[in-house]
Amino acid sequence: MNERVVLSVTGDDKIPFLQNLVTNDVDRATDGIVYAALLTPQGKFIADFFIVGDDEQLLIDVAASHAPSLAQKLTMYRLRAAVQIAETEIIVSRGTGPVPDGAMPDPRNPAMGWRFYGAEDRSDDTDWDALRVAHIIPKTGIELTPDSYLLECGFERLNGIDFKKGCYVGQEINARMKHKTELRKGLVKVTIDGAAPVGTRILTGDGKEAGTLFTQSGKAALAHLRFDRAKGTLQAGDADITADL
Repeated sequence: MNERVVLSVTGDDKIPFLQNLVTNDVDRATDGIVYAALLTPQGKFIADFFIVGDDEQLLIDVAASHAPSLAQKLTMYRLRAAVQIAETEIIVSRGTGPVPDGAMPDPRNPAMGWRFYGAEDRSDDTDWDALRVAHIIPKTGIELTPDSYLLECGFERLNGIDFKKGCYVGQEINARMKHKTELRKGLVKVTIDGAAPVGTRILTGDGKEAGTLFTQSGKAALAHLRFDRAKGTLQAGDADITADL
């Protein structure tokens, strides 16, 4: 089963409709791939996705696990907008090797290679977990959960937020975190000695909660940590954790 689903948004209002909802500038989706997210009014994560399109339609490339709820949310927001939302049969391919004609660079980080939309799977055997850990890139359903705030997950660094585009759902929270507060916790790369399940609590030496362990690849892993407690050797189950801050 393909891990991604492509939704089609058509109609005269397709660009302003999405522009008022998502975190990035939808106007740029006709020139390449735009990475964005839909948030709750409280600024919490609902879904992240890629948008690409032309004058006829916008395509939303989203994790299959989140496609039904995203389609439902978009339909709820549609109201009187002249848009139609439908699931397509388009297959998402991705890789870091030779680039197929028509493929486009992943906007999050050059190391994440290319994405291609078509009728067949052209993906290669890239170790995506290793790349994500190396470049601190969160994944839907693992590091990105309903409790996530985008700035704590590195979305600004991943080109997933446009702070100049104007209002969207949850925009006020992102703006406040950007301009009025200093982040006290976030997604970081850690060195791990041992292994523990995704979601394992990370504790300080004196037993205080410091964060949560996520994707692991070799001696490296991703973790969501409180910066003030990310010092010295931490513990996640039977594994020793050292933050790479």
